[in-house]
Amino acid sequence: MNIRRIATLFAFCVAALLALGLVMLYSASMTQEGERFLIKQSIFAAIGLVACCVMAALDYRWLRKFVWPGLVIACLLLAFTAVKGREINGARRWIELPGFTFQPSEIAKAVVIVMLAHYASLYRERMKEFWRGIVIPGALAGCALVLVLAGKDFGTTLLLGLVTWLVLLVAGARPAYLVPIGIAGFAVICVLLMGNENRRTRIDAWIHPEKYEKTIAYQQLQAKYALGSGGAVGLGLGNGRQKTGFVPEHHTDFIFSIIGEEFGLVATMGLLFAYGVLCWCGLSIAWRASDLFGQLLVIGLTFLIGVQVFINIGVVTMILPNKGLPLPFISYGGSNLVVLLASAGLILSVARRATDKPMVVATPIDDNPFTALPRLS
Repeated sequence: MNIRRIATLFAFCVAALLALGLVMLYSASMTQEGERFLIKQSIFAAIGLVACCVMAALDYRWLRKFVWPGLVIACLLLAFTAVKGREINGARRWIELPGFTFQPSEIAKAVVIVMLAHYASLYRERMKEFWRGIVIPGALAGCALVLVLAGKDFGTTLLLGLVTWLVLLVAGARPAYLVPIGIAGFAVICVLLMGNENRRTRIDAWIHPEKYEKTIAYQQLQAKYALGSGGAVGLGLGNGRQKTGFVPEHHTDFIFSIIGEEFGLVATMGLLFAYGVLCWCGLSIAWRASDLFGQLLVIGLTFLIGVQVFINIGVVTMILPNKGLPLPFISYGGSNLVVLLASAGLILSVARRATDKPMVVATPIDDNPFTALPRLS
């Protein structure tokens, strides 16, 4: 498949997911909020589509001129949020402005990925070194990670940390360095989680949901009931019952359960297939990117979408402990939607300058098998 068709398929997947999100958002909130959420989400979708078109039209390489100012601004916003941000459920993630709130952590995700792609493309031949390939990029990304963690947003910290780890792995950092650091980082997060009573209770509720069926585990159990009641073909659009107050946050983090209840297993499997195709398109575009910066940029953004999908659906199906992360392009949330659509525009910008036949590096630059991927100078 040539690059133009891949880019078209990618854009179609994004548009289809966005349309489904708007439809399901109205259905999920019609019994409680009416069209209020739909109107607000439509406004954010319009802003995001404009951002997507602008990013797709521009040359993605111009981002390299603003990497370091962007990282500084993102860290300042995160620091302000950790101190003065709006606190909900024990976490400080939001900055309140007249008429709306936004999450600086959503901006920080994209900024960190751009920074890592820029850094790795500058020091490509030295990414196998511990200092250049691990310590410096890890410290730069760690500035944002620590500030996100300071706001007690453990889910976003894990998400961004995992994406950072994956991008460094693909960029050529030695697995012998990355694996122990990844294990140590995960252990630190676990210790912090167990030291927080609210998060510790969530984990216990995930392991023993029957003990918390009326409290902490209530949301996830009701989501499972919604998925189960949908059966193979669902109850029909608008006919779901769990959205009438049984599933809290059904229009945001748990909207997947409403999709399953109203459209059934067929729709949920189709949704997973659409996300799979979207991620395949992203990696295919990266495979054909015209330079290393574009390749790593697309890989990072694709990982960001894919990992977020996995965590959201894992939480709804009780494979993972309860953690508030939205379902990309579908859940209610302006900051996440605008940043994701802008990221989709960046991926399309890389696709516009990609080639149909990737050039392959004959010899990997180190013992990392990922460096045998097609790379252009």
